[in-house]
Amino acid sequence: MLDQWLVHLFHEGQCIEAYKIFGAHILNNGAVFSVYAPNAKAVDVVGDFNHWQGTKMERVSDGGIFYQYIDGVKELENYKYRIETKEGKIIDKADPYAFYSELRPGTSSKVFNLDGYDWHDDYYLKYRTNGYDRPLNIYEVHLGSWKLKKDFTEEEDGSYYSYEEIADLLIPYVKEMGYTHIELMPLMEHPYDGSWGYQPTGYFSATSRYGNPKQLMAFIDQCHQNDIGVIFDFVPVHFVHDQHGLSKFDGGYVYEYQEEYRRYSEWGTSYFDLGKEEVRSFMMSSASFWLDYFHVDGIRYDAVSHLIYWQANKNNGVNDGALEFVKRCNYHLHSRYPGIMLIAEDSTDFNNVTKKTNENGLDFDYKWDLGWMNDTLKYMAKDPVYRQYEHSLITFSMAYNFNERFILPFSHDEVVHSKKTIIDKIWGNMHQKMAQLKTLYIYMFGHPGKKLNFMGNELAEFKEWDEKKSLGWNILTYPIHDAFHHFMRDLHRLYLNEIAMSKFDYDLLGFQWMVVDDNKQSVFAFTRRYEKDILVFVLNFTENKHYGYMVPVPVNGKYIELINTDQDIYSGGNFVNGAKISENYSLQVNIGPFASMIFKCSVSN
Repeated sequence: MLDQWLVHLFHEGQCIEAYKIFGAHILNNGAVFSVYAPNAKAVDVVGDFNHWQGTKMERVSDGGIFYQYIDGVKELENYKYRIETKEGKIIDKADPYAFYSELRPGTSSKVFNLDGYDWHDDYYLKYRTNGYDRPLNIYEVHLGSWKLKKDFTEEEDGSYYSYEEIADLLIPYVKEMGYTHIELMPLMEHPYDGSWGYQPTGYFSATSRYGNPKQLMAFIDQCHQNDIGVIFDFVPVHFVHDQHGLSKFDGGYVYEYQEEYRRYSEWGTSYFDLGKEEVRSFMMSSASFWLDYFHVDGIRYDAVSHLIYWQANKNNGVNDGALEFVKRCNYHLHSRYPGIMLIAEDSTDFNNVTKKTNENGLDFDYKWDLGWMNDTLKYMAKDPVYRQYEHSLITFSMAYNFNERFILPFSHDEVVHSKKTIIDKIWGNMHQKMAQLKTLYIYMFGHPGKKLNFMGNELAEFKEWDEKKSLGWNILTYPIHDAFHHFMRDLHRLYLNEIAMSKFDYDLLGFQWMVVDDNKQSVFAFTRRYEKDILVFVLNFTENKHYGYMVPVPVNGKYIELINTDQDIYSGGNFVNGAKISENYSLQVNIGPFASMIFKCSVSN
């Protein structure tokens, strides 16, 4: 029978292991099925094992839980719940807690035994941390289209690599390029490829597009063995209306709001009613499930603005029920899984997103700095002649930088729907764009905060991302793109090796402006510092060339140029510096058009 303590916690909205009591669990020579359907008159299990004729489930709880053991059920057999509503209507639904699902366009759940995978990542899990004082360089990936076996066309479907096959391709590349983590766009089962996983139906079901759940475990295990963390995108805000899914699950409003004016989202989906205790347990258990069974290292919550405010509109007021869910979920996850990262994709100015709950916060580890992203890209789109009037777009972020623990993102949202790719947002011709793109990335990696880039950004792609096509790997045959790719690899490795670039991301001691008011020439300089290590960043956002530009420095000494975007190996004009000796606390540096550089001075006693 069911674990009554977990049932109690489920109804109290405090359960993070509801997947242990619901779903299909193989037992002896059959399987146990359990489902929450509080408005149902009756529920049957239908599937391959009973020729879809139905086996009646027993209502075991006044709270609406149905349970049944069925003999002879085998792994990978398909099933659904056949629900009779209070009005006598018969509907077939996929299992909300299914561990595996039929490949779309099929909609059935599949019996699957999650136990028995032989993990080899004990060392990694023991020493993983939330990374506040470490380099965190995230590679955001849509697993299907990073590389496709065959692109989709209007005439026929393409084909994907499996979880295990893509591991052999993606993991060596991620290591070579100097990323620390892979963030995977949602892998929860979803019916429509074009939703990219952000409109799921299976919150406990790894999508069958790339294989079965144990193959996904193998992918994550291999990541960990290569010292690469894995972050999952999580969609706690809304769900699709597909007939087999959660919408009006048992004829009533189990997962969504009863009130119609609260129910529907801007995406044509239904909002989860996170004020309901059972829905809170469902969603907390989903997040916990991926951390528990799949050893995931982080959860990135999508569309947090919709959890904070009704319909993401500050004028509509705070959604107290959803905020209580967020606080409760994050508290439980941090307590159960030390070292994980919980990340908010949040566009609001709501306070204390990364503070602990006992500090009146939401208990996220990180928040995306979408303000920094928008300001920076707006600045880069300006004709350099007019950037002098938009100087604050670069400086403003440091006015609020230490209010939260921020991640600086250039995510998938910025390279789709005719928004143009990162390089194509920048003013100028091809060569001007490429020079400025390198300086943009020096600025990004010098700025306090962790880093996230969507796949393809490192290639300087002009083609917007399309989930039906592979990235444009062929552009690396062009020397200018190959040089940029080389530059990104070198910058990433510098970021990993120079602790001053990450140690004090959230401490005032780690950053100081050196040149902040030269708006006429659009030149900036700042330091990143950790103990004796001092890094000086110099950025030129115009096409002017400077000889002996005076840059203040905090100490006198010998400064070695670690990287310069104008180096010939990066397709630049090679207007570089080498080593410089500071005098009177200043350096005289040569700066190429749209160029940037990093100097290092190690202070001796």
